[in-house]
Amino acid sequence: MCIRLFGAYLLAGILLLLPIICYSDKASDYTFVREAKSTPAVVHFDYIGIGGGTTGCPLAATLSHGAQCFSLERGGSPYGNPNIINTENFAPTLLDTSPTCPAQQFTSEDGVFNIRTRVLGGGSALNARFYTRASTHYIKEVGWNQRMVDQSYEWVEKVVAFEPEICSGRRVLSEMHLYGTKVGGTIFIPRKITVYLHATVQKMLFRHIPAYGVIYKDAYGIIRHRAYLKRNSKKNRIVLSVGLLMISGMGSAFHLRAHSIKVVADCPMVGQGMADNPMNILFIPSPQPVEVSLVQVGLSNHFKHFLSQVSISPGVILEKIMGPLSRDHLALRNTNPNDNPFVIFNYFKEPEDLRKCIEGMKTIIDVVNSEAYSKFRYKYMPVEALIDLLLALPLNRRRKHANVTFSLEQFCIDTVMTICHYHGGCRVGRVVDKGYRVPGIDSLRVVDGLTFYRTRVLTLKLLHMGQRILHDGLLRGSKKKN
Repeated sequence: MCIRLFGAYLLAGILLLLPIICYSDKASDYTFVREAKSTPAVVHFDYIGIGGGTTGCPLAATLSHGAQCFSLERGGSPYGNPNIINTENFAPTLLDTSPTCPAQQFTSEDGVFNIRTRVLGGGSALNARFYTRASTHYIKEVGWNQRMVDQSYEWVEKVVAFEPEICSGRRVLSEMHLYGTKVGGTIFIPRKITVYLHATVQKMLFRHIPAYGVIYKDAYGIIRHRAYLKRNSKKNRIVLSVGLLMISGMGSAFHLRAHSIKVVADCPMVGQGMADNPMNILFIPSPQPVEVSLVQVGLSNHFKHFLSQVSISPGVILEKIMGPLSRDHLALRNTNPNDNPFVIFNYFKEPEDLRKCIEGMKTIIDVVNSEAYSKFRYKYMPVEALIDLLLALPLNRRRKHANVTFSLEQFCIDTVMTICHYHGGCRVGRVVDKGYRVPGIDSLRVVDGLTFYRTRVLTLKLLHMGQRILHDGLLRGSKKKN
């Protein structure tokens, strides 16, 4: 769907002079969006959606066509927030460390800085605004309905995506006509949707096996709110993101008991297989002003790596490894849903990932050394000098080796960053079935980017799940009548 939140700490070294606009978010003027502190103590709905992110928002919109839907988002509203709606504030927003900022920072055990979103709309509200479709091969591989997926994409493209005006620094990539050049775009029924902001779900409620509700707290930290599924509804479902599974008692029994969590279902694969697409960049000072813009043009080399250019005057060219093969795990540090978990991705553990990074960096160097790019760089600065310049920036917390300037292999390892496309941890076929149900747990679906086994750049490809859930609810109701 989009390239998310990348390069916060690269930009920290470049954009320290850019102001962060102070903003106190609140519920928007939309009548269905409210503050959690105004919630009644108990509410009942057909569907309860935990997380109003990139998947949760369109999912709630779709479900509202057939039922009453209740959506809980721990962050605030993006509407009217200048830090979110203005492209120029993209980097400063990622550097904001205030407790209510839309970008919650964390550092993986690999020493790489990363981001969790904390805003209505999730990563689609705070990202580099790149939109593209999933391949037909991927759709077939995960067992999705191609027709429903295509309809979902068409809806998105009519509503939120547009073809950008390509600025001069970026035309260099598009005009080179390299193999795989790609130009990207930026990208309900109100009376049946209720959205509460600053609502942090503490845990799900289970009666034996079926899930029947959730407990959540508001901005004041008062845990007094409960949302229940309507009884005897043919459609009732709780739809959640992966992070709450463990806290609610679904995961490795050994790990859950270590945190004094009651085991609802022993699912040892929850949190396993976590991957994050490595990103490496080259920073190129320019003798002439370069327009401030985000990702617009990319180069994909036989789908092995993805190159893109970001102009921040001076410019940055990045490459992202598709896949990747290297994986590890996620675990709880404690039972507070606001705290960051323990995460390790094992970047470049698999030699094939490292080989792709080296290929990508060689392509970037070829672009920088090309005639087309010559007017955007200083001729007296060789690539080695550009690498040395990059090493002076606080890219990550990894050790820098002496040979990094002359070894692309070491360069990839030492300067790796994230593009915030982490995925895995709740894989289809390992934790959830193809209907995104946790086997043995009734009234529960997991619809989240962590269900992907490849990059979560296309989180909106889960849009068709709303139609599927509604369809399954109708079928279930029909069977009850019969």
